[in-house]
Amino acid sequence: MDITWFPFDDQHCDMKFGSWTYDGNQLNLELKSESGGDLSDFITNGEWYLLGMPGKKNTIVYQCCPEPYVDVTFTIQIRRRTLYYFFNLIVPCVLISSMALLGFTLPPDSGEKLTLGVTILLSLTVFLNLVAESMPTTSDAVPLIGTYFNCIMFMVASSVVLTVVVLNYHHRTADIHEMPPWIKTVFLQWLPWILGMGRPGKKITRKTIIKTNRKKELELKERSSKSLLANVLDIDDDFRHCTSANSSYLRGAITLDDSGACSVAQRDLHNILRELQFITNRMKKNDEEAELISDWKFAAMVVDRFCLIVFTLFTIIATVAVLLSAPHIIVQ
Repeated sequence: MDITWFPFDDQHCDMKFGSWTYDGNQLNLELKSESGGDLSDFITNGEWYLLGMPGKKNTIVYQCCPEPYVDVTFTIQIRRRTLYYFFNLIVPCVLISSMALLGFTLPPDSGEKLTLGVTILLSLTVFLNLVAESMPTTSDAVPLIGTYFNCIMFMVASSVVLTVVVLNYHHRTADIHEMPPWIKTVFLQWLPWILGMGRPGKKITRKTIIKTNRKKELELKERSSKSLLANVLDIDDDFRHCTSANSSYLRGAITLDDSGACSVAQRDLHNILRELQFITNRMKKNDEEAELISDWKFAAMVVDRFCLIVFTLFTIIATVAVLLSAPHIIVQ
């Protein structure tokens, strides 16, 4: 039995009628009709179509004996009815794979994103076992429906792996993970532009991508030419100059009490500026952390959208390719 195109397969069963006791000189067999066997009394079967039963007369001389031997061979040609397998195996498999695609639209915060993929993978395993039970145990060929189920299982397993990646991106924080430049370029600029995705208040176009890259280059040049240490030294020099100027002026013009009051005011002002700088840096750091977390979440959304499109195309192409490769998808 050839199960290559199961469940869209045709089977040919040969039935040979002859005599080993009498040779062709003693017994001659003739076909009653050129079309083969008589099908007028055939009862319709629910699993197979009977396409025909052609017959052929053979006269063979074997090596053991010089006499010819006559036999008549009928070939029973049957075709499997596919309606049962189509609605009980193929359609549920397509629906389950569609549910796997919908998993990419599920928000990561829902907590059921990974559970859905694993459940679908187990469901496909059950359907594959049903297919294995309905076929004879043979290793001569891989059935067509088995190939299709394996493709869908590979797609679902890959979706589970990528779901783990999406959840990893979504729950990353600024304290532990920094976003590499290549991830910013691929998942925050080019892929959103290709997929037509956008962020509130930010339009991603080719011009904005080029402008952002130029801005980053300018920031790197400014950071290399001007360091934080130089700014701190400039501030210290200003305070030292102010303190020395005031002290020289106070020696000749004002009393000791006024000089002490001036130095206290300068010190208080310096402390106030330091606290303001600390608060400003803290707020800036919080804004940067919030922006980085938002970037990771948006990168997870981009991966979800990309996987949704790719796996949708893969499922459609695999389904159409498997169905069209069958020798007779529509039975006349």
